[in-house]
Amino acid sequence: MISRWLTIKLDKNILLIGLRRAGKTTLLKHLFPNTMYKTFDDYDLLRSIKKDPKSLLVETYDSLILDEVQRVPEVLITVKYAIDELKRKFIMTGSSSLGLLSVGTETLAGRIEIQECPTFCWGEEKGKPTHRLFEMPPSPVQIKEAQREIDRVMNYGGFPEVILAENNEEKEAVLKNYKNTYFTKDLLLISNIEDADGLLSILNYLAISLGSHIEISNASQESGVSHPTCKKYLNVLDQSRLTFKLYGYQFGPAKRFIKAKKMYFSDMGIIRALGIPVSQGQLLENFVISEIEKRRKLGSLKTDRLYYYKSTSGAEVDLVIEENGKVKAVEIKNTKNPHKKDVRNLIEFVAQDKKKRKGYLLYLGEDSFTIDTIEILPIAHLYRAY
Repeated sequence: MISRWLTIKLDKNILLIGLRRAGKTTLLKHLFPNTMYKTFDDYDLLRSIKKDPKSLLVETYDSLILDEVQRVPEVLITVKYAIDELKRKFIMTGSSSLGLLSVGTETLAGRIEIQECPTFCWGEEKGKPTHRLFEMPPSPVQIKEAQREIDRVMNYGGFPEVILAENNEEKEAVLKNYKNTYFTKDLLLISNIEDADGLLSILNYLAISLGSHIEISNASQESGVSHPTCKKYLNVLDQSRLTFKLYGYQFGPAKRFIKAKKMYFSDMGIIRALGIPVSQGQLLENFVISEIEKRRKLGSLKTDRLYYYKSTSGAEVDLVIEENGKVKAVEIKNTKNPHKKDVRNLIEFVAQDKKKRKGYLLYLGEDSFTIDTIEILPIAHLYRAY
């Protein structure tokens, strides 16, 4: 078992959400080897529970790991009874939140804690985190190590099975299998979608549109699926945790969701598996933003979501993180020699509220310095950062 940064305790009831093959089951079996385990990937159990949800209570146990509950969300009513009346503890997992979070939060309100399990963060398999992102730098030795690792992680991502593969050929084979199973067939089954070609068309559209605003009408036209179908498929990808959204950041909560959304892949291995050529700049942007999103899901960043910013004049900032009343603005540059022109948008954004805002530019070099008020940091700062 390779290290994970996710902390789970059996003193509360938990619903653990994360995309397929992110390592949820392996982690729970490692943390709680003596806890009874049941999975709804077992067809006999699935059929039995669908027929009679209360049969889950026949066996005697104090705590239970219940895997892939999105396959039978009606079991949550039985779980509620077991928690309230029998004082049992549950750790449940779901690889898709399609209909699950709404059912779960309504049925188990006040009884469960929802946590997310992303794929591995960059460097997570090496051991515990060594520093806080944006707050303290890694050692020079770690920066050198990160520079050697960055091509691997940007190409193949952080799925545990990919990380454990011994060579690039094995990594490619794992990702190809994921594309043909978990990214398509399994997703079709969970979401009651029949058009695999339409789903792949949407995935292809998202890959070539990384960093751009996603408009349903344009996505529909480019991918060749109807507007309602396109909207449904994008929602399925988001709910399955294959992708995530950035909303436009505006001043004042009521205005935050006005602008078009951007969508990114949750792991770089998904892009590799799709086999779609995208630019180095797009890859780098997806990599950095997805790594920061993983840390948000793990609770390192105390914010409900990430944003991007676009001014009325069209100036953009790649990433905005609002936390504890403070705002971090982040630009990502595919360069080893950043100049003042690269931080122009950051300077403009920060200048609107210098007391609450701070700007950062992440780049491919090794040195840390400042340009005006903007901190210039190596992307290597993400390596083993929590």
